[in-house]
Amino acid sequence: MATKTENKIIVAIDGYSSSGKSTMARDLASRVGYRYIDSGAMYRAVALYALEHDMISADGSVDETALIGDLDKIRIDFELQADGTQHTTLNGVDVEREIRQLRVSSVVSPVATIVAVRHRLVALQQSMGESRGIVMDGRDIGTTVFPDAELKIFVDASPQTRAQRRFTELVEKGAQVSYADVLANVVHRDEVDRTRAESPLRKANDAIAIDNSHMTREEQSAWLLEQFNRVISRKK
Repeated sequence: MATKTENKIIVAIDGYSSSGKSTMARDLASRVGYRYIDSGAMYRAVALYALEHDMISADGSVDETALIGDLDKIRIDFELQADGTQHTTLNGVDVEREIRQLRVSSVVSPVATIVAVRHRLVALQQSMGESRGIVMDGRDIGTTVFPDAELKIFVDASPQTRAQRRFTELVEKGAQVSYADVLANVVHRDEVDRTRAESPLRKANDAIAIDNSHMTREEQSAWLLEQFNRVISRKK
């Protein structure tokens, strides 16, 4: 385990929606004593704020002017729970359950394409990493937020595999959704994330790619820990 400040690194994990990158990031952070930052949850929190303030129309279009005007009113943080998990808070309210619902998933990508939103959250994410010793996952962590991160990972899996994972997760939480709707949402988000003008989803040139379509949680976590230990060993 890396405990000395001078040995602490930044781990940047990027990848497609529902690829398992958050699970990998949480597991690694827990095992090595780092702080875990879910950048996707931050964009989801902004999307939830927009929904709750009628800034998103029925067709999914976002009132960018209104949302940008309210960015100073949006405070996002993470609160450690008694069981060791981490919940997202929006203006002091625990919104972890709400931001994982399909209604938020359906609008988070358009919200994330707004340049002012990305600039605001990237600045916040970078401030969270000033002391290093963090594991952060998202879409542009290794390319935009922390281009100098010592360890960069890019996670992928087939759209069908990712949709099934997401569908199972939602059903277990009591959501009334169909697999077809979840798959359509995954495919749509992939397209939006890849083609947006500001910080599109792509693999950093120095990132290590992994396709975990047929890996168990234990297998992918063990693989990631191995990559982490390899980098740490070179810093000693």
